Amino acid sequence: MGEPPGSRRPLPRSLPKGMPVSPPAAVAGASAPALPGPDRRQAKKKAVWRRRRLVLLMMSPWILGFATFFAYPLVMNVYLSLTHYDLINPPRWIGFANYQYAFTNDPNLWPAIKNTLWIIAVGVPLQVLFAFGIATMLTRAKAGVGFFRTVFYLPALVPPVAATLGFVYIFNPGIGPVNTILGHLGITGPLWFNDPAWAKPSLVLLSLWGIGTFMIVFLASILDVPKHLYESAELDGAGAFQRLRWVTLPIVSPVLLFAVVLGVIQGLQYFTQAYVAASIASGQASQAGDTLNALGYPEDSTLFYPVLLYQHGFNDFQMGYASAMAMLLLVVSFAVTLVIVVNSRKWVHQAAPR
Repeated sequence: MGEPPGSRRPLPRSLPKGMPVSPPAAVAGASAPALPGPDRRQAKKKAVWRRRRLVLLMMSPWILGFATFFAYPLVMNVYLSLTHYDLINPPRWIGFANYQYAFTNDPNLWPAIKNTLWIIAVGVPLQVLFAFGIATMLTRAKAGVGFFRTVFYLPALVPPVAATLGFVYIFNPGIGPVNTILGHLGITGPLWFNDPAWAKPSLVLLSLWGIGTFMIVFLASILDVPKHLYESAELDGAGAFQRLRWVTLPIVSPVLLFAVVLGVIQGLQYFTQAYVAASIASGQASQAGDTLNALGYPEDSTLFYPVLLYQHGFNDFQMGYASAMAMLLLVVSFAVTLVIVVNSRKWVHQAAPR
């Protein structure tokens, strides 16, 4: 009788003597047996290391640049801040004497800190408000948006030195066009960069003239606000100011945070405009770079912290003390940025995760 389809003949309980026994994998038609446990782990480790070497190879340009232009200078700056170094003789270890001198004996440190805080407290809010206001007006313009956007952005492309030279001439108290126009109107113009009371406000006007970068960022963020939110607020009876307060500001608040943090960091590092303005206004810029008496002109009103750092490092050849000032600036910048970011949770709107 034939066997029914699909049925299997039972295997004998014992095989005849001398008959070769096939491995189970060969009987089932499976592939070759897998590697033992230790060999398999070794192969995985080799694959992981190959991937890591590939990642390191791809990151090597960045690692090289980071080590050359950031890590090594930072380590050397920390070391030099603990030494007496005049750029001629080898550094001599003095411990924390530079830091002690900064807080106890340097007569120009606290005026420089005061001027730096002034430029941050006055200049940064005005820059953010001015850039945000221009961006808001451009979003409501009916015609010529591209032209006005270009006009307001072009000053940001001007090099800081050239812009400062132009402003010092424009606000020249004797031959400058600003005071000339004011004179025709019967108004006696101030001395601007030559007056201790007007030197820092003149620098603020210069910074307001070049807010094109912030303006473009704000313009992009305002245009990204969903239109249906404005429509819903308008249907609820919200006016223009209420829509700005409850719709626009919460959505663009992360961009406002970015502008504030960047402005504060730039304020702590404010150097080029103050250095050039003081040199030109004092009339000493042509004396082969001898600006020792010009720094901070007039009457230390433009003596900002980075300007004082430059004076100690490259005019007085106190590079060890200048390195200590640089380390203090780094610590203060990090601390101020951390405080702003931590406290931003109270007023920065965070979008819900998708």
